[in-house]
Amino acid sequence: MGENPAKSHYAQLNQGEENEMEIFGYKTQGCRKALCIAGYILSCGALLLLFYWKPEWDVWANCIPCSLEEADIVLLRTTDEFQRYTRKKVTWIDLSALALPDGSTSECPLVADKDSVINRAVKKPQLKVRCIQVQKIRYIWDFSVKQFKKVGSLEDSNTCHSIHHKFGAGLTREDQKIRQLVCGPNAIEVEIRPIWKLLFKEILNPFYVFQAFTLTLWLCQGYIEYSVAIIILSIISVGLTVYDLRQQSTKLHDLVEEHNKVQVTVCMKSEGCKELESRYLVPGDVFLLDGKKLSLPCDAVLIDGSCVVNEGMLTGESIPVTKTPLPLTESLMPWKTHSMEDYRRHVLFCGTEVIQTKPTGRGPVRAVVLQTGFNTAKGDLVRSILYPKPVNFQLYRDAFKFIIGLSTIGVLGLIYTMCVFTYHQKPVAEVVAMALLLLTVAVPPAIPAALTTGTVYAQRRLKKKKIFCITPQRINICGQINLVCFDKTGTLTEDGLDLWGVLPSEGGWFQKIHKFPSSTPLPWGPVCGVMASCHSLVVLDKKIQGDPLDLKMFEGTHWEIEESNMSQDGAGALHTCIVRPGPKASSAPVEGIAILHQFPFSSGLQRMSVVSQKIGEEQYDLYMKGAPEIVSSLCRQETVPADFLKELKMYTSQGFRVIALAHKVLSLGKDVDVSDLEREEAESELVFLGLLVMENRLKQETKPVLQELAAARIRSVMVTGDNLQTAVTVARSAEMIPKASKVIIIEASEPEGSAPASIAWQLAEDSKASTAAAPVCANAQEKINFDGESCSYHFAMNGKSYQVLVKHFYSLLPKILVNATVFARMSPGQKSSLVEELQKLNYYVGMCGDGANDCGALKMAHAGISLSEQEASVASPFTSQIPNIQCVPELIREGRAALVSSFAVVKYLTLYGLIQFVGTALLFWQLQIFGNHQYLIQDVVITLLVCLTMSLTEAYPKLAPYRPPGQLISPPLLLSVVLNVCFTVTMQTCGFLLVKQQPWYVALASQRHCSLGNQTVLATSPKGNGTSSAQSTVLSYEDTTLWPLTTINCIIVAFVFSKGKPFRKPIYTNYVFSVLLALQLAVCLFLFFADFDAVYSGMQFLCIPMIWRVYVLLMLLATFCVSFFTEDVLLQNKHLWMLIKACFGYQSKSQYRKWQRMLQRDPNWPPVNTKDFAAKRMAEVYVNPSYEQGD
Repeated sequence: MGENPAKSHYAQLNQGEENEMEIFGYKTQGCRKALCIAGYILSCGALLLLFYWKPEWDVWANCIPCSLEEADIVLLRTTDEFQRYTRKKVTWIDLSALALPDGSTSECPLVADKDSVINRAVKKPQLKVRCIQVQKIRYIWDFSVKQFKKVGSLEDSNTCHSIHHKFGAGLTREDQKIRQLVCGPNAIEVEIRPIWKLLFKEILNPFYVFQAFTLTLWLCQGYIEYSVAIIILSIISVGLTVYDLRQQSTKLHDLVEEHNKVQVTVCMKSEGCKELESRYLVPGDVFLLDGKKLSLPCDAVLIDGSCVVNEGMLTGESIPVTKTPLPLTESLMPWKTHSMEDYRRHVLFCGTEVIQTKPTGRGPVRAVVLQTGFNTAKGDLVRSILYPKPVNFQLYRDAFKFIIGLSTIGVLGLIYTMCVFTYHQKPVAEVVAMALLLLTVAVPPAIPAALTTGTVYAQRRLKKKKIFCITPQRINICGQINLVCFDKTGTLTEDGLDLWGVLPSEGGWFQKIHKFPSSTPLPWGPVCGVMASCHSLVVLDKKIQGDPLDLKMFEGTHWEIEESNMSQDGAGALHTCIVRPGPKASSAPVEGIAILHQFPFSSGLQRMSVVSQKIGEEQYDLYMKGAPEIVSSLCRQETVPADFLKELKMYTSQGFRVIALAHKVLSLGKDVDVSDLEREEAESELVFLGLLVMENRLKQETKPVLQELAAARIRSVMVTGDNLQTAVTVARSAEMIPKASKVIIIEASEPEGSAPASIAWQLAEDSKASTAAAPVCANAQEKINFDGESCSYHFAMNGKSYQVLVKHFYSLLPKILVNATVFARMSPGQKSSLVEELQKLNYYVGMCGDGANDCGALKMAHAGISLSEQEASVASPFTSQIPNIQCVPELIREGRAALVSSFAVVKYLTLYGLIQFVGTALLFWQLQIFGNHQYLIQDVVITLLVCLTMSLTEAYPKLAPYRPPGQLISPPLLLSVVLNVCFTVTMQTCGFLLVKQQPWYVALASQRHCSLGNQTVLATSPKGNGTSSAQSTVLSYEDTTLWPLTTINCIIVAFVFSKGKPFRKPIYTNYVFSVLLALQLAVCLFLFFADFDAVYSGMQFLCIPMIWRVYVLLMLLATFCVSFFTEDVLLQNKHLWMLIKACFGYQSKSQYRKWQRMLQRDPNWPPVNTKDFAAKRMAEVYVNPSYEQGD
């Protein structure tokens, strides 16, 4: 074979992507398969069940490893920390049925696009393609590189030129047919899963299988009532889960179904255009956008004309976005690389809505299909709902360890029982049954289910507060959050900006400022022209819509916008938008301005511009607005005022949002097509017009919420796309940076020529706005000290510096992140990277944004909260309909309450199992057991109701300055369980031994009732033949003593573990739970103290003297006092634990804590007014993989 067989057996799928997987090749072997079938039959299906839970064992048992090329089964393993396995069958697609042109079986390519993976995947002469389907995406085997490649997308290697030339005229019919077969239909199909499938999947859950085993055992023992009660509850639980899953499945199906049947007009090579149902679209097809409102059925790239789309479905923001055609350049770079991170402005995403189209003179708006089906943006979102990433949270792993620990105790019980019963020469069947019974008593099968109750109640409470959640497991994680990243605009500050003023510039000097609102309208001139025309506003249903900033700027001119119309000129039909002076506007010598072409705003370029023409004139104008630093660099330097930076700093340092305006007269010929203009060429040598100053007010809830988080010792970080100076000012006014703290601005620059990358540290108060001036060397070295928890200095930087830090100063990054508070001008990719880097420092990161360009970061964070109108923004796990950051502390409060509740329920269930285990083990010593009804009361009347209502306690309104323990296996929690087990063992053993010492005690008693005066009369049967065998296994004084000790002990621990403050409200506020505990206690005391024959016979009790009952009660009271004191005064005492930690010198192992301690000892940190350089050796340069992929 020539290549390493081990290497060809294994490969990676989707390398470097979020859903990266490892893939292994296997071949089914007949004799192995036969052996496995024999194993299934002999094990009565148990082996089959095991293989269902562990697909990798199934593959290893049935198949032998082979190269991927020969494999008929592949095993996939995720590369995350969970390493989940899935088994997939390799199938073949047969293309021979297609009427392909002659010669297709020879060496000529099958599809016209030579670079297409389809050509390399067809096995000739059979014309077959090998494929696998993983999480709804199809992969085909590429024979040239010996790998499975994703199909259903246009190759990323295409250049702008090749997209226009290869696909501009459409595909041939044969090409289309082949692509349809190989890529599959362009439909996002979510099947409504049949109820039997859901039921089957739910019942085969290990938890229910264990429960079924337990129930079978109990039914054999005659525990009919209890088993039936559990069966009924299990049926209800399974029914509700299945109903819920079915509802979700139907909801998702309905959400995507309507978009699968859209009619589109497709252009075909040499056949013209025809109507087609969208499910038949394939990558490479060309379709027309004819001005009708259309929900896009696929991802496509615009090649001709422009259009306005509403991307609310993807981003949660219903702001119209203008899309422009892909430029026809000769560049050899792949088209995405050529457009950098702005490639999105040419792409129409599936599921978004086309509102308006603007054809050019060449004909209607055309687009080439990029991706179909589940490969599209919408398909990706649907897949993220169908296959959510598992949440890696300590709690679930710890619960599993707990169950293993309890199982170990159960196995010891099993050995003990076998020894005792064998010693007494009992029949084998009874020995086995009793041994298994004690094993099942120790492990409450309800632990996994109990973990979810706290989450379900928290989800319901959040819903009432208008916070919606699509992944409930994350609610528990919210309880651990200790750092929150906030977007600025629309999150911390008001969404809309208010126009504050415009500072015009003329002849290289700033003029008098024109403030808004003002009694005199803005006078006509280039400034008025740029404000009236440089925007992406559209008129929809007689209402002007678009970016809030554009809207405010346009309203300030008092001009009006006309609906788009068709104007005839030399270049043919052209869609234009016309703006005219309104009645309130200042008189202008022009009738109006026609906006002919737009270079849309992009976060990468930080500017937008338009090409316009005054009505009735021949001259073309280019107007631009954008970030001041960028715009001024594109202007002729003599037109930029000398005090530009000083003025800019004056406004940004007051928290204003500043936008620069510029203009240029374009010298174009008469019949020129403006859409062919090169952006770089047009946007140069401009005349600087002035600054537009906008006010961005803080939302009134922002400051109190940030203060509340600071008081709870939760760090707040600002991550914004805005100017650095503005961001620092907003952070100061919101008190994210306290008044007394210093701000150190970090400016890092890429290596230039022979100069290495450098990093400069400047105190914000002294920092010159000029980035060119090298910082003063360390003459003003002042020591900035730590102040307890909160540090007295904060770092601030922009996205460019952050990227340089990651690339060239990676070793410095943790030191900076520990105290960095402001990140400005951050691109969406940088936001995600920042969240990831903070997580590497062991922070639990929350991210709160408006969902538009924060999608990646919202998904990356432990808890992403999107402020959106929609009930469930697919961009993030949590969506808040309340459009301010009040939802953040609310979510943390609920998360903490849910986490504490989950711990309490697990602790309770563990103790309930062990209390019952100890009681049963003591009775086994004399070959006895608790009665059927006795178990029933413990299990159903007490435990079940406690588990269902314990988590109803609401969250405490004030956030405590520390977090609840995040691990079940932590000293306070383990000690709590161990000590309470010790108390119950002591109490039960005392009761068991003391009752034997009583003067009225007899080993075998048959008299149940008490005579008058409560003096026990005993009818003893010396040979023991007076009692039936059923009674002799239950009736005894030990049993009557142990039952109240175990049962009421369960009520005691339920009360003791339901601690309120500091994370939950006090127990008495949970009325249902409090009343239930009182009722349960009353029932138990009544059964224990009542002198009724019916109670004695029903509960299988013996009559005991009243004084002994009082003693039993006193034992319980003593246990309650000891247990309550231990739990409340010792184990939940934060100060005591701090003391113990200090005595033993224990320090937090979190990375960020280690760095904080290290920096506290470093006399040279933080550096101030200095400059450092990166090491010259390239070997030391670190490149973060998340940048290699781009955005």
